[in-house]
Amino acid sequence: MENWIDIGSADQLSATPLKRVTVMNRELAVSYKDAKFGVLSNTCNHAGGPLGKGRLDGEYIVCPWHNWKFHRCSGKGEPGFEDDCVPAYQVKVENGRVLIDLNSATKRHKKPHAPHPLARKIERASGPLRLAGISTTAMDANNPRFSGSDHLLDHALRAARALDAETRCIRLNDLKFRTCEGYYSKAAHACTWPCSITQMDSGDQMDQVYEALVHWADAIIIASPIRWGAASSLYFKMAERLNCVQNAMTIRNQVLIRNKVAGFIIVGGQDNIQAVAGHMLGFFAELGFIFPQFPYIAHSRGWSHEDMERNVDVVRNSTELAEGAAMLAKRCLELAAQLIARDEAPTSIERGGRKAHAMQ
Repeated sequence: MENWIDIGSADQLSATPLKRVTVMNRELAVSYKDAKFGVLSNTCNHAGGPLGKGRLDGEYIVCPWHNWKFHRCSGKGEPGFEDDCVPAYQVKVENGRVLIDLNSATKRHKKPHAPHPLARKIERASGPLRLAGISTTAMDANNPRFSGSDHLLDHALRAARALDAETRCIRLNDLKFRTCEGYYSKAAHACTWPCSITQMDSGDQMDQVYEALVHWADAIIIASPIRWGAASSLYFKMAERLNCVQNAMTIRNQVLIRNKVAGFIIVGGQDNIQAVAGHMLGFFAELGFIFPQFPYIAHSRGWSHEDMERNVDVVRNSTELAEGAAMLAKRCLELAAQLIARDEAPTSIERGGRKAHAMQ
């Protein structure tokens, strides 16, 4: 049986191409184009984005979160994705009022999508300890130069292998990955795990970092030069894309990083080591990493010593820095072994211990 209800004034609803309307506890996306109304469920199939806050692209509503498209009248997905459908309603206009038949709603249908490989259950595979090194230095690959932070990271990884640990070295400079596109700025729930960009773009190589940090490594060492008193630009590009790991705790209270250790190598021609280390420690603590005693090694010539040729020679030839990198790897692996054996890291976190208020 038909069940027509009034959802608003035709004049008001036609004043904007797309609008979210709430009627009888139902969220609707109401569109108007070429003198015709279309009414869909407001909830996107993908991650629940509010379609009524999106935009029109021809006859399609574009979700404001991740750009999925649905025909504004039929609710069907864009060409090639018609099997993804959101509920659509029959619409009519009488006496200047827009009416929809609640009982005419079409069925929501979500086309089966294979889960992303990163979405699998997080379980530590058996085997030796595993250390991932992340190099954040940037240079012209066709004209390589000596990198102090890379040099010391190599020492750390060699020391780890001497301790029978497996190692991986990820050089961000070799990866092609997109910058964070600010989905969190649209809504906390729009920032998903796995990262929305990684799910949409198979060519985005940030998946190598996610795989190493979340699924593979027991310990990581991040190596960065100092650039104008801060970590490298590639470090920050990576850090922004790691927001989805931290945000899993915010939106689902899911801790992705458990029983894992982080250490840092910081090398600069100028000073500011403590500030760079402080940022890194704060950020990786929010991801869930644990730190060994003395979690970083560093070197700087200082503000008044910008003789970079001398700085390169010091780092290249310093046995103390090489030994320091090796001992950092050892401390990280020893703590990781203890954490794995005890397996006490929580899978969720008490709100008062992190963010006092749950999301509304």
